Amino acid sequence: MRHHPFRGTRSRAAALVACALTATLVATGATPAQAAADTERPTAPGPITVVAIDTTSVELTWAASTDNVGVVRYPVGAQFEDSGAQYSTDTTSIRITNLRPSRTYTFSVRAEDAAGNSSLSNPTLRLTMPPGDDQPPSAPGQPVAYDVAATVVWLRWAHSAENVALDRYEVFRVDAGGTLTRVREVYQYPPVNSAQISGLAPNTTYTFVVQARDEAGHLSPLSTPVTVTTVPPPPSCAVRSVVRQWPDGFVAHLVVTNTGSTAVDGWTMTWRFWASQQVRGIWGAKVVDRLNNSYLRVANTSRTAVIPPGGTASLGLVATGTQLPEEITLNGGLCTVADE
Repeated sequence: MRHHPFRGTRSRAAALVACALTATLVATGATPAQAAADTERPTAPGPITVVAIDTTSVELTWAASTDNVGVVRYPVGAQFEDSGAQYSTDTTSIRITNLRPSRTYTFSVRAEDAAGNSSLSNPTLRLTMPPGDDQPPSAPGQPVAYDVAATVVWLRWAHSAENVALDRYEVFRVDAGGTLTRVREVYQYPPVNSAQISGLAPNTTYTFVVQARDEAGHLSPLSTPVTVTTVPPPPSCAVRSVVRQWPDGFVAHLVVTNTGSTAVDGWTMTWRFWASQQVRGIWGAKVVDRLNNSYLRVANTSRTAVIPPGGTASLGLVATGTQLPEEITLNGGLCTVADE
């Protein structure tokens, strides 16, 4: 057999040339074929199992998902009625805290891989938390009525005492014969101890009571009732304004006419008045307060309290600033204003 001493050398030389050519192609921008992108979603996690639970927390676990590359996280959802929260874990268990006693939550788990592919959710778990206590709240304090208007009244009361957590206050109207009609629920957490009751009739007497409910659904005794009479409808009014002004102040003389058919017996009046302005003098009325630093509220004196139909009341003001009285209201009714 004939021996070819250069055959192996030539093969190695050809291989070196091929490697050099490949390196040149890579250096000039040519790329080898890339691996296919991961588009396969993980399988759904197994059913959720409760490991431990108390009144405000729960520990959950589930069977792992499978994936062609690998699961990196498990998003977990906790839903109560129309609100919910999202959590995440890289293991097959999670402890969720700050839950509320006696509430029913729906939990769900899905899997995600590194490419962002998401599995279907596993079967949801509907779970009612254990009750937090077996004691009802104490009765709320007797409501106090304030900011009483023709169709609206605000009530506030002292909080109930509760050993775990209050869920809400319920305000009831006490009708003839003692029938209770619920007119407002206060759901904020922790519940605020005030409520606006609207849709009332002017110049009408109402009685209200308040009841507390805790997280376990226990009801407190009813509060002591409060009786309040809404004010008459806002009077119709017209204001004639006579103003003398200087660069940083003015004096205004206001003549208020009752254009309605009912006498006004006691009144408050408001008009626009900026926070930077100050009252230097007032007559025919007395300052009550400022509303939102944008309006001045004054009340009648003993001499100007009653304004009969077609009658007038006069008051005057000396103040700083350039904002003259406008958007004038009398007992909540907007007056027409004419300047002279």
